[in-house]
Amino acid sequence: LQDSASPVMEQLIFFHDHALMIMLMILTAVFYTMISIIQNKQTSRFILEGQMIETIWTIAPAIILVFIAIPSLRLLYLMDEIHNPVMTLKTVGHQWYWSYEYSDFTKLEFDSYMVQQEDQLINTFRLLDTDNRVVLPMNSPIRMIVTAADVLHSWTVPSLGVKTDATPGRLNQVSFTINRPGLLYGQCSEICGANH
Repeated sequence: LQDSASPVMEQLIFFHDHALMIMLMILTAVFYTMISIIQNKQTSRFILEGQMIETIWTIAPAIILVFIAIPSLRLLYLMDEIHNPVMTLKTVGHQWYWSYEYSDFTKLEFDSYMVQQEDQLINTFRLLDTDNRVVLPMNSPIRMIVTAADVLHSWTVPSLGVKTDATPGRLNQVSFTINRPGLLYGQCSEICGANH
């Protein structure tokens, strides 16, 4: 697993930790209640039924859902924003490679095939390295337009927090900003055939 390389991925990690903490608090409360009910020989009639306990059981989950929903909605809007992209990269998924096109400057097109296992070096990630790599600027908003030529694909770079479907006949767009230099690995996250 690679470290975060974009502000969106940092926010995704924060949201994951936030939701996990809420779930751990809920699990702790549920286990404590279960153990105390099992170990207690006498049962209070107000625990099993009553206006107050039913009100608490209704309002508490609603409040918990609000604490999860607000950061989630903020993150959804953050992931969808595209503010004056510096460049646009067109990406086309094929079986069993990706085609890239830089069209903002001089038109440059190339195909990127996965390096076969027998050709890989010892210190590279298995089935993630390619023969032609995409080069993108750091600290610049980038828009990527994604489509497919044959079957469903899914262009993914986990360290950027980016995953978008490539569907034949449809253009999907995604934006991201890379905030640290480095080599970032991605893959097709769709079951679209062997070697992809």
